[in-house]
Amino acid sequence: MKDRVPVDFWFDAMCPWSWIASRWLIEASEVRPIEIRWHVMSWSVLQHGRDIPEEHQAIVDEGWGPARVTIAAEQRHGNKVLGPLYTAFGTRYQYQGRILDREAIIESLREADLPIDLADAADTEDYDAALWASHHDGMSRVGYEVGTPVIAIRGVAFFGPVISPIPRGEAAGTLYDGISALASVDGFFELKRSRTRPPLVD
Repeated sequence: MKDRVPVDFWFDAMCPWSWIASRWLIEASEVRPIEIRWHVMSWSVLQHGRDIPEEHQAIVDEGWGPARVTIAAEQRHGNKVLGPLYTAFGTRYQYQGRILDREAIIESLREADLPIDLADAADTEDYDAALWASHHDGMSRVGYEVGTPVIAIRGVAFFGPVISPIPRGEAAGTLYDGISALASVDGFFELKRSRTRPPLVD
């Protein structure tokens, strides 16, 4: 088998666009020689200190817990645990419509075969320095006028892809081929069009 291409992906546990893109990337890894390396970013960090609508503040407040737990898991058990833990969080938040409270976090840790005492990280700032560092590692590659997700192929990073619904099978591979081709062009920065549908996480 050909050597797998490392693809770095920065995710926010609660962002539906990040979730869709992550599921696409997993699909693509089944049909292309890709090694996914997961990284944490946070909409809560992104919005910290900003004047945002009141209805968004609840999402920002809720996002600190799972982001801190994910970083704590990586710090204690290595990068390899991020994919399964992110999937467990996303299953509950994106598909089941649950708040990622302590109960959901503990369930997710069990599903990812991680110690449940990691849930305590949700309520402490002990891992915030590492969280901010991971977030800014992703953002610094693409600029600070964008959000989540961020993808990097062979060291070239983009915001996105912003897609809906999730491409499956060979369609996922074709999208990866296109993004990989763009990453090979020095000086390519942006393609964009207005979104005409909501994030379809199913």
